[in-house]
Amino acid sequence: MEASDPRTSASPRFTGNSNSVDNAPSPPPPLGLPASAGPVNRDEPVPQFVWLIFGATGHLGLILSEIALVRNDRVIQVGKTGADEHNPPAEHPNSFFTVCDVRDRESVSRAVDTALSVWGRLDVVVNCAGYGIIGGCEDQDEYEIRDQMDTNFMGVFNIMHLTIPYFRKRKEGRYIIFSSTSGFLGLPGLGGYCGSKWAVEGFVESLMYELEPDNVKASLVIAGLAKHDEPTPDIHGRRANWAHFLMTTTPSQPYSSVASPANHARRMVQWIRDRQITSGLKVAEMVWELAHCQNPPLRLLLGQHAVESMRDRLRFTLEEIEDWKHLYHLDDSDVQNQNGGLYGGEMEDVAMSTREEEDEET
Repeated sequence: MEASDPRTSASPRFTGNSNSVDNAPSPPPPLGLPASAGPVNRDEPVPQFVWLIFGATGHLGLILSEIALVRNDRVIQVGKTGADEHNPPAEHPNSFFTVCDVRDRESVSRAVDTALSVWGRLDVVVNCAGYGIIGGCEDQDEYEIRDQMDTNFMGVFNIMHLTIPYFRKRKEGRYIIFSSTSGFLGLPGLGGYCGSKWAVEGFVESLMYELEPDNVKASLVIAGLAKHDEPTPDIHGRRANWAHFLMTTTPSQPYSSVASPANHARRMVQWIRDRQITSGLKVAEMVWELAHCQNPPLRLLLGQHAVESMRDRLRFTLEEIEDWKHLYHLDDSDVQNQNGGLYGGEMEDVAMSTREEEDEET
């Protein structure tokens, strides 16, 4: 698969009378990261990176793998245990394929050890693995909620927790975690999925600060509504499967109405399947640029839907703060007056026991 330079491929081709230059619309600016990110200089040799991509057999993971290979990087593609073992991606001299279950720490550990044994190093670790169940929160049982958390959140935890020591020792490394607009929105019909993505957002942002002194960067990619594969029945025949969402087959009576808020996610996915919203190819090109730039952002929002969703969320939050701030806005003098100065002034350091000390006490 050939990919053209993302800085030039985004400009559309204009057809018609070539003499009507004055009337032709101006092309959009070239697609690329801002100068503040320290983007790749294509006039100089680009270092060859080794990628470890979890979820590499999914839509975005597969395209990202192909883009990295076209750009002369090396890729360890990790598929899902069972489902992908007998259907590996096309072979390439710079790629290696293995499988794991991101929910299983030992399985992830074996995949990381295998990856390090192939080319002796890792530069970029990516997670694209994840799924959600569409249906009211009340209609999802404990197993379904827990499995979404285990896959989407604990999967990220396992991947990062097992590779941080390696990156810290090298004093460099990149994490690129595919998140979702569901990581900052609450969407009816996707409660379990949203909960898992909110957890991912908070965890990765916290780690970003912790890893900064060791020159290890972490970024969340929010790609908006990217179209995936056509729907197919899942292997158990219990739900219709579309992309990485499973739909509950029969909503319970309180949520069975077409107008029920819990059916919002179902309608949204059915709407997406007929429209190409965000280009998966452009997303992959920008992620490749992100991995090679000097100053990656914490969050990279790609596509109009992702950007507008974040703006709406922030606008709503600010408006809500302004509406209610008179109930909880206290400055230091108010706190000191109400509590005799007990809780006013600067924050002091508090000696806290460690986990080992607590274990010794018990």
